[in-house]
Amino acid sequence: MSRGANQKFKFIYLMKIMLDQTDEEHSLTMSQIMTELEKYGVTAERKSIYSDFQDMRDEFGIEIIKNQIGRETYYHVATRKFQMAEVKLLIDAIQCSKFITRKKSRELITKVKGFVSVHQAKQLQRQVYINNRVKTMNESVYYNVDDIHIAINENKKIRFQYYKWDISKKLVPRHNGAWFVVSPWALTWDDENYYMVAYDDLDQKIKHYRVDKMMKISALEENRAGKEAFKNFDMAAYSKATFGMYQGEKTKVKIRFANPMCGVFLDRFGKDINFYPIDEEHSELTVDVHVSPQFFGWIFSLGKDVKITGPADVVEEMKRLAGEVLEN
Repeated sequence: MSRGANQKFKFIYLMKIMLDQTDEEHSLTMSQIMTELEKYGVTAERKSIYSDFQDMRDEFGIEIIKNQIGRETYYHVATRKFQMAEVKLLIDAIQCSKFITRKKSRELITKVKGFVSVHQAKQLQRQVYINNRVKTMNESVYYNVDDIHIAINENKKIRFQYYKWDISKKLVPRHNGAWFVVSPWALTWDDENYYMVAYDDLDQKIKHYRVDKMMKISALEENRAGKEAFKNFDMAAYSKATFGMYQGEKTKVKIRFANPMCGVFLDRFGKDINFYPIDEEHSELTVDVHVSPQFFGWIFSLGKDVKITGPADVVEEMKRLAGEVLEN
Protein backbone atom coordinates (compact mmCIF):
# COMPACT_ATOMS: atom_id res chain seq x y z
CA MET A 1 0.00 0.00 0.00
CA SER A 2 1.33 3.44 -0.92
CA ARG A 3 2.36 6.01 1.64
CA GLY A 4 -0.58 8.24 0.72
CA ALA A 5 -3.05 5.38 1.05
CA ASN A 6 -1.74 4.58 4.55
CA GLN A 7 -2.30 8.15 5.72
CA LYS A 8 -6.07 7.68 5.99
CA PHE A 9 -5.49 4.92 8.56
CA LYS A 10 -3.47 7.20 10.84
CA PHE A 11 -5.97 7.04 13.71
CA ILE A 12 -6.10 3.22 13.59
CA TYR A 13 -2.33 2.88 13.50
CA LEU A 14 -1.95 5.39 16.33
CA MET A 15 -4.41 3.48 18.52
CA LYS A 16 -2.64 0.21 17.75
CA ILE A 17 0.74 1.71 18.68
CA MET A 18 -0.53 3.05 21.99
CA LEU A 19 -2.36 -0.16 22.94
CA ASP A 20 0.46 -2.48 21.88
CA GLN A 21 3.46 -0.57 23.20
CA THR A 22 2.35 1.39 26.25
CA ASP A 23 0.95 0.62 29.68
CA GLU A 24 1.32 1.95 33.24
CA GLU A 25 5.03 1.10 33.24
CA HIS A 26 5.93 1.77 29.61
CA SER A 27 5.44 5.08 27.79
CA LEU A 28 6.40 6.74 24.52
CA THR A 29 7.49 10.28 23.83
CA MET A 30 5.79 12.24 21.06
CA SER A 31 8.88 11.83 18.89
CA GLN A 32 8.80 8.07 19.42
CA ILE A 33 5.11 7.96 18.55
CA MET A 34 5.74 9.86 15.32
CA THR A 35 8.62 7.50 14.49
CA GLU A 36 6.36 4.46 15.02
CA LEU A 37 3.73 6.00 12.75
CA GLU A 38 6.35 6.50 10.05
CA LYS A 39 6.97 2.73 10.08
CA TYR A 40 3.41 2.43 8.74
CA GLY A 41 4.09 5.10 6.11
CA VAL A 42 2.13 7.74 8.07
CA THR A 43 3.21 11.29 8.89
CA ALA A 44 1.50 13.36 11.56
CA GLU A 45 1.74 16.68 13.32
CA ARG A 46 1.73 16.86 17.11
CA LYS A 47 -1.52 18.82 17.13
CA SER A 48 -3.36 16.13 15.13
CA ILE A 49 -2.06 13.41 17.48
CA TYR A 50 -3.36 15.33 20.52
CA SER A 51 -6.73 15.51 18.78
CA ASP A 52 -6.64 11.76 18.10
CA PHE A 53 -5.90 11.09 21.78
CA GLN A 54 -9.04 13.04 22.65
CA ASP A 55 -11.09 11.01 20.13
CA MET A 56 -9.74 7.76 21.58
CA ARG A 57 -11.09 8.73 24.98
CA ASP A 58 -14.42 10.11 23.74
CA GLU A 59 -15.23 7.40 21.19
CA PHE A 60 -13.54 4.29 22.58
CA GLY A 61 -12.96 5.01 26.28
CA ILE A 62 -9.19 4.68 25.84
CA GLU A 63 -7.58 7.32 28.03
CA ILE A 64 -4.05 8.48 27.23
CA ILE A 65 -2.11 9.76 30.24
CA LYS A 66 0.62 12.40 29.90
CA ASN A 67 3.58 12.37 32.32
CA GLN A 68 6.35 14.94 32.55
CA ILE A 69 9.75 13.46 33.44
CA GLY A 70 12.47 16.08 33.43
CA ARG A 71 12.26 17.94 30.14
CA GLU A 72 10.56 15.06 28.32
CA THR A 73 6.82 14.30 28.09
CA TYR A 74 5.68 10.68 27.95
CA TYR A 75 2.32 9.17 26.95
CA HIS A 76 0.73 5.83 27.80
CA VAL A 77 -2.63 4.05 27.80
CA ALA A 78 -4.30 4.17 31.20
CA THR A 79 -7.53 2.30 30.56
CA ARG A 80 -8.19 -0.94 28.70
CA LYS A 81 -11.17 -3.23 28.21
CA PHE A 82 -9.33 -5.83 30.29
CA GLN A 83 -6.95 -5.09 33.13
CA MET A 84 -3.85 -7.23 33.73
CA ALA A 85 -5.47 -9.09 36.64
CA GLU A 86 -8.51 -9.90 34.50
CA VAL A 87 -6.35 -11.24 31.67
CA LYS A 88 -4.47 -13.45 34.15
CA LEU A 89 -7.82 -14.76 35.37
CA LEU A 90 -8.91 -15.57 31.80
CA ILE A 91 -5.64 -17.39 31.09
CA ASP A 92 -5.95 -19.39 34.32
CA ALA A 93 -9.50 -20.40 33.31
CA ILE A 94 -8.28 -21.54 29.87
CA GLN A 95 -5.43 -23.53 31.35
CA CYS A 96 -7.70 -25.22 33.89
CA SER A 97 -10.47 -26.03 31.41
CA LYS A 98 -10.47 -29.75 30.78
CA PHE A 99 -12.75 -29.46 27.73
CA ILE A 100 -10.29 -27.19 25.86
CA THR A 101 -7.55 -29.08 24.01
CA ARG A 102 -3.89 -28.14 24.49
CA LYS A 103 -3.72 -26.85 20.90
CA LYS A 104 -6.79 -24.66 21.36
CA SER A 105 -5.55 -23.52 24.78
CA ARG A 106 -2.39 -22.13 23.19
CA GLU A 107 -4.40 -20.40 20.46
CA LEU A 108 -6.82 -18.81 22.93
CA ILE A 109 -4.07 -17.66 25.27
CA THR A 110 -2.27 -15.99 22.34
CA LYS A 111 -5.48 -14.11 21.52
CA VAL A 112 -6.13 -13.14 25.14
CA LYS A 113 -2.61 -11.71 25.44
CA GLY A 114 -3.67 -9.24 22.75
CA PHE A 115 -5.75 -7.47 25.41
CA VAL A 116 -2.57 -6.10 27.03
CA SER A 117 0.61 -4.42 25.83
CA VAL A 118 3.52 -6.38 24.37
CA HIS A 119 5.46 -5.68 27.57
CA GLN A 120 2.70 -7.11 29.77
CA ALA A 121 2.32 -10.06 27.39
CA LYS A 122 5.97 -10.96 28.06
CA GLN A 123 5.20 -11.04 31.79
CA LEU A 124 2.24 -13.31 31.13
CA GLN A 125 4.34 -15.64 28.98
CA ARG A 126 6.50 -16.47 32.00
CA GLN A 127 3.34 -17.59 33.84
CA VAL A 128 1.78 -19.59 31.00
CA TYR A 129 2.23 -23.34 31.27
CA ILE A 130 0.14 -25.75 29.23
CA ASN A 131 0.94 -28.67 31.48
CA ASN A 132 0.13 -32.34 31.19
CA ARG A 133 -3.20 -32.12 33.02
CA VAL A 134 -6.01 -34.09 31.39
CA LYS A 135 -7.43 -32.26 28.37
CA THR A 136 -10.10 -33.32 25.91
CA MET A 137 -8.85 -34.79 22.66
CA ASN A 138 -11.91 -33.81 20.66
CA GLU A 139 -11.22 -30.56 18.81
CA SER A 140 -14.82 -30.38 17.53
CA VAL A 141 -16.17 -29.38 20.95
CA TYR A 142 -16.02 -25.68 19.95
CA TYR A 143 -18.14 -26.24 16.86
CA ASN A 144 -20.51 -28.46 18.86
CA VAL A 145 -21.13 -25.66 21.34
CA ASP A 146 -21.88 -23.26 18.50
CA ASP A 147 -24.25 -25.72 16.79
CA ILE A 148 -26.12 -26.29 20.05
CA HIS A 149 -26.44 -22.54 20.72
CA ILE A 150 -27.87 -22.01 17.24
CA ALA A 151 -30.42 -24.81 17.72
CA ILE A 152 -31.46 -23.34 21.08
CA ASN A 153 -31.84 -19.85 19.62
CA GLU A 154 -33.84 -21.18 16.66
CA ASN A 155 -35.97 -23.45 18.87
CA LYS A 156 -35.03 -26.61 16.94
CA LYS A 157 -34.36 -30.20 17.90
CA ILE A 158 -30.99 -31.72 17.08
CA ARG A 159 -29.73 -35.15 16.22
CA PHE A 160 -26.26 -36.52 16.85
CA GLN A 161 -24.26 -39.65 17.48
CA TYR A 162 -22.97 -40.17 21.00
CA TYR A 163 -19.51 -41.67 21.55
CA LYS A 164 -17.54 -43.34 24.34
CA TRP A 165 -13.93 -44.41 24.88
CA ASP A 166 -12.94 -48.02 24.34
CA ILE A 167 -10.01 -49.93 25.80
CA SER A 168 -7.87 -48.96 22.79
CA LYS A 169 -8.37 -45.29 23.73
CA LYS A 170 -10.52 -44.67 20.68
CA LEU A 171 -13.86 -42.89 20.56
CA VAL A 172 -16.49 -45.34 19.34
CA PRO A 173 -20.22 -44.71 18.80
CA ARG A 174 -22.73 -45.84 21.41
CA HIS A 175 -25.60 -48.13 20.41
CA ASN A 176 -23.89 -49.07 17.14
CA GLY A 177 -24.01 -45.51 15.85
CA ALA A 178 -27.72 -44.94 16.47
CA TRP A 179 -28.91 -41.33 16.17
CA PHE A 180 -29.94 -39.47 19.32
CA VAL A 181 -32.75 -36.93 18.79
CA VAL A 182 -33.36 -34.46 21.63
CA SER A 183 -34.45 -30.89 22.34
CA PRO A 184 -31.49 -28.82 23.61
CA TRP A 185 -32.34 -26.23 26.27
CA ALA A 186 -29.11 -25.27 28.00
CA LEU A 187 -25.34 -25.70 28.20
CA THR A 188 -23.52 -26.04 31.50
CA TRP A 189 -19.95 -26.51 32.64
CA ASP A 190 -19.59 -29.04 35.44
CA ASP A 191 -16.61 -30.97 36.80
CA GLU A 192 -14.42 -29.32 34.12
CA ASN A 193 -16.57 -30.65 31.27
CA TYR A 194 -19.18 -29.05 28.99
CA TYR A 195 -22.65 -30.62 29.05
CA MET A 196 -25.78 -30.08 27.02
CA VAL A 197 -29.00 -30.29 29.02
CA ALA A 198 -31.88 -31.46 26.85
CA TYR A 199 -35.35 -32.96 26.83
CA ASP A 200 -35.71 -36.51 25.56
CA ASP A 201 -39.13 -37.03 23.92
CA LEU A 202 -38.83 -40.81 23.99
CA ASP A 203 -38.27 -41.05 27.74
CA GLN A 204 -40.09 -37.78 28.48
CA LYS A 205 -37.40 -36.57 30.86
CA ILE A 206 -34.50 -34.14 31.15
CA LYS A 207 -31.08 -35.61 30.32
CA HIS A 208 -27.56 -34.30 29.82
CA TYR A 209 -24.78 -35.21 27.40
CA ARG A 210 -21.02 -34.54 27.31
CA VAL A 211 -20.49 -32.08 24.46
CA ASP A 212 -17.04 -33.42 23.57
CA LYS A 213 -18.56 -36.88 23.00
CA MET A 214 -21.28 -35.64 20.66
CA MET A 215 -20.54 -36.06 16.94
CA LYS A 216 -22.21 -35.12 13.63
CA ILE A 217 -24.62 -32.64 15.21
CA SER A 218 -27.33 -31.28 12.92
CA ALA A 219 -30.45 -29.22 13.55
CA LEU A 220 -33.84 -30.63 12.54
CA GLU A 221 -36.85 -28.79 11.17
CA GLU A 222 -38.96 -29.92 14.12
CA ASN A 223 -39.42 -27.43 16.99
CA ARG A 224 -38.16 -28.32 20.45
CA ALA A 225 -40.22 -30.25 22.99
CA GLY A 226 -40.02 -30.02 26.78
CA LYS A 227 -41.11 -26.41 27.26
CA GLU A 228 -43.18 -27.28 30.34
CA ALA A 229 -40.37 -29.38 31.83
CA PHE A 230 -37.99 -26.43 31.53
CA LYS A 231 -40.51 -23.76 32.51
CA ASN A 232 -39.25 -23.61 36.10
CA PHE A 233 -35.96 -25.42 35.54
CA ASP A 234 -33.18 -24.26 37.86
CA MET A 235 -29.77 -24.99 36.33
CA ALA A 236 -27.91 -24.12 39.55
CA ALA A 237 -30.06 -26.53 41.58
CA TYR A 238 -29.66 -29.21 38.90
CA SER A 239 -25.87 -28.92 38.99
CA LYS A 240 -25.74 -29.02 42.79
CA ALA A 241 -27.96 -32.09 42.98
CA THR A 242 -26.13 -34.03 40.26
CA PHE A 243 -22.75 -35.49 41.21
CA GLY A 244 -20.27 -35.64 38.36
CA MET A 245 -23.28 -35.16 36.04
CA TYR A 246 -24.26 -38.81 36.61
CA GLN A 247 -27.98 -39.45 36.47
CA GLY A 248 -29.83 -40.95 39.40
CA GLU A 249 -33.20 -40.78 41.11
CA LYS A 250 -33.70 -37.35 42.65
CA THR A 251 -34.25 -37.84 46.38
CA LYS A 252 -34.31 -35.77 49.56
CA VAL A 253 -31.37 -37.16 51.51
CA LYS A 254 -30.66 -36.50 55.19
CA ILE A 255 -27.00 -36.26 56.12
CA ARG A 256 -25.51 -36.09 59.63
CA PHE A 257 -22.05 -34.58 60.12
CA ALA A 258 -19.59 -33.30 62.69
CA ASN A 259 -19.95 -29.52 62.92
CA PRO A 260 -16.42 -28.72 61.65
CA MET A 261 -17.46 -30.37 58.34
CA CYS A 262 -20.15 -27.74 57.66
CA GLY A 263 -17.95 -25.91 55.14
CA VAL A 264 -17.90 -28.96 52.85
CA PHE A 265 -21.67 -28.78 52.46
CA LEU A 266 -21.76 -25.01 52.07
CA ASP A 267 -19.19 -25.31 49.27
CA ARG A 268 -21.23 -28.02 47.54
CA PHE A 269 -24.82 -26.87 48.06
CA GLY A 270 -24.52 -23.13 48.77
CA LYS A 271 -25.69 -20.99 51.66
CA ASP A 272 -29.41 -21.67 51.15
CA ILE A 273 -29.21 -25.01 52.97
CA ASN A 274 -30.32 -25.30 56.61
CA PHE A 275 -28.38 -26.99 59.41
CA TYR A 276 -30.29 -28.59 62.30
CA PRO A 277 -28.37 -29.30 65.53
CA ILE A 278 -28.42 -32.90 66.80
CA ASP A 279 -26.15 -32.36 69.80
CA GLU A 280 -23.32 -30.00 70.68
CA GLU A 281 -20.97 -31.60 68.16
CA HIS A 282 -23.22 -32.78 65.32
CA SER A 283 -25.83 -31.39 62.93
CA GLU A 284 -28.00 -32.60 60.05
CA LEU A 285 -29.15 -31.21 56.73
CA THR A 286 -31.63 -32.37 54.10
CA VAL A 287 -30.80 -31.79 50.43
CA ASP A 288 -32.09 -32.90 47.03
CA VAL A 289 -29.54 -35.08 45.25
CA HIS A 290 -29.53 -37.47 42.31
CA VAL A 291 -28.60 -40.65 44.17
CA SER A 292 -25.84 -42.39 42.23
CA PRO A 293 -22.59 -44.28 42.92
CA GLN A 294 -20.80 -40.96 42.44
CA PHE A 295 -22.84 -39.42 45.26
CA PHE A 296 -22.03 -42.33 47.57
CA GLY A 297 -18.37 -42.05 46.59
CA TRP A 298 -18.42 -38.39 47.62
CA ILE A 299 -19.92 -39.32 51.00
CA PHE A 300 -17.28 -42.04 51.46
CA SER A 301 -14.54 -39.51 50.74
CA LEU A 302 -15.66 -37.32 53.64
CA GLY A 303 -14.75 -39.97 56.19
CA LYS A 304 -16.31 -41.19 59.42
CA ASP A 305 -17.58 -37.77 60.50
CA VAL A 306 -20.28 -37.82 57.80
CA LYS A 307 -23.08 -40.36 57.30
CA ILE A 308 -26.43 -40.70 55.54
CA THR A 309 -29.32 -41.10 57.98
CA GLY A 310 -32.28 -41.18 55.62
CA PRO A 311 -34.27 -42.25 53.79
CA ALA A 312 -33.90 -45.93 54.71
CA ASP A 313 -33.60 -47.20 51.12
CA VAL A 314 -30.70 -44.82 50.41
CA VAL A 315 -28.97 -45.93 53.63
CA GLU A 316 -29.38 -49.57 52.60
CA GLU A 317 -28.08 -48.86 49.08
CA MET A 318 -24.96 -47.28 50.50
CA LYS A 319 -24.40 -50.30 52.77
CA ARG A 320 -24.79 -52.60 49.76
CA LEU A 321 -22.25 -50.67 47.71
CA ALA A 322 -19.84 -50.58 50.67
CA GLY A 323 -20.16 -54.37 50.94
CA GLU A 324 -19.33 -54.80 47.25
CA VAL A 325 -16.24 -52.62 47.65
CA LEU A 326 -15.07 -54.73 50.60
CA GLU A 327 -15.59 -57.91 48.60
CA ASN A 328 -13.35 -56.55 45.85
